[in-house]
Amino acid sequence: MLLKIQNLTKTYPNGKKALSNVNLDIPNGIFGLLGPNGAGKSSLMRTIAALQESDEGTIFLDDLDVLKQKDEVRKILGYLPQDFGFYPKVTAEDMLNHFAVLKGISNKAERKEVCEALLQQTNLYEVRDKYIGDYSGGMRQRFGIAQALLGNPKIVIVDEPTAGLDPQERNRFHNLLSEIGENVVVILSTHIVDDVKNLCHEMAIMNFGEVLFHGKTNEALNVLKGKVWQAQITKEEVEDYRNRFKIISSKVSAGKICVNTVADAQPDKTFTSETPDLEDVYFYYINNQQK
Repeated sequence: MLLKIQNLTKTYPNGKKALSNVNLDIPNGIFGLLGPNGAGKSSLMRTIAALQESDEGTIFLDDLDVLKQKDEVRKILGYLPQDFGFYPKVTAEDMLNHFAVLKGISNKAERKEVCEALLQQTNLYEVRDKYIGDYSGGMRQRFGIAQALLGNPKIVIVDEPTAGLDPQERNRFHNLLSEIGENVVVILSTHIVDDVKNLCHEMAIMNFGEVLFHGKTNEALNVLKGKVWQAQITKEEVEDYRNRFKIISSKVSAGKICVNTVADAQPDKTFTSETPDLEDVYFYYINNQQK
């Protein structure tokens, strides 16, 4: 399967340009869509999910015209939005059964089999009789994936799925997404760099509705190979360094502040060469975008 997005543009009535000439080819597997809040990721996800119109452009899933054949798209789509609503006083089993009816699984025996299998897959079967309102955040996200997988979708969209999860639940969710991504197109929209680093072979970086980078994750690292430099400085030196160098990121380590910059050669003797990571690439593209 291939999801092909061409020249996609969307401007909201208030004049905000949410998407600006977006072009992406997204194959089977987990594709990372990385960007800060307000980058346009959710607008792109809603457009792919047939929840809003675009002003210009096309989206095709193989031969299926996503923007024109919305009913057909909904049959093969699984979607976990950033804000996933649920009835707090309904059990997971009953809620998933309800979603299965809405998805068109009319045979009761088949519906029961499908729901039980998905609850097993998401490690919720043992707590299927509990109210969803009593679930932890990670359990609710796993339930969200269970409902998104109803009907054997060919494309699954998850929007900021690990925000607020503790490390253990994040690892569980990563394992679940990895399993799902073996056979379908999975789009992981997030602002968490580690999620993309751990899960995705291909990725895009977005900001202000534009695609700043699109390619394989290792290709993104090659962009900055030999160009990342780090200095360990004091708090009092931060402003001076920001004035003299184009600092892309800073973090505290062992009581010192580590600042990273990108340059073709050593900026000065206080900087040492660093192996770039995905966070460097992310900050490089975001901070170099002119707005």
